[in-house]
Amino acid sequence: MKQFIEFIPVALFAIVFFAAKDIYIATVVLMAGICIQVAYEYISTKRIEKKIQVIFWVAMIFGGATLLFRNEAFLLWKPTVINWLFAGALVVGQFASSENLLKKMLGEQLTLPNNAWKHLNLGWAFGFFVAGVLNLFVAFNFSLEFWVSYKLVGGIAITMLYMVITMVYLARGGYLSEESLQQKSEQ
Repeated sequence: MKQFIEFIPVALFAIVFFAAKDIYIATVVLMAGICIQVAYEYISTKRIEKKIQVIFWVAMIFGGATLLFRNEAFLLWKPTVINWLFAGALVVGQFASSENLLKKMLGEQLTLPNNAWKHLNLGWAFGFFVAGVLNLFVAFNFSLEFWVSYKLVGGIAITMLYMVITMVYLARGGYLSEESLQQKSEQ
């Protein structure tokens, strides 16, 4: 349900963009959708996840700049900035503070040795970096219409691909065996 709610602003952005053929109206809808998403999360949980805070502020800054300067390039950069901030946070957390952010987020659901957490953390950091590069490639080499479609479908596809890669890594390492999962549920 949570992932569905996170997807709604992007879906509304794409629907409005293709219906109105106007990036600026779609940007307003995206920004409003993200504001509603933040309000919903706060009302339902009494807190706002850091990930959602980052998305909110980057969307407001880059969406606002897009509207203020009537220049879509700011909006085209938004997904890259978000992805690179996430990649940077994972890497900095790993090496500067010795805090594995992925372990901090998922450690209650999954028991892994520190080396496996390090591999996953760096793998996801690499994935976020690549997603940012891909966004720039699509944004500045294809039409705006193609970029909007890519943003709608490509972002989900990249996330799903990385989830599959993660599951394969965990399965090959023996971390998804019934025994290891049962140990976690007994704790």
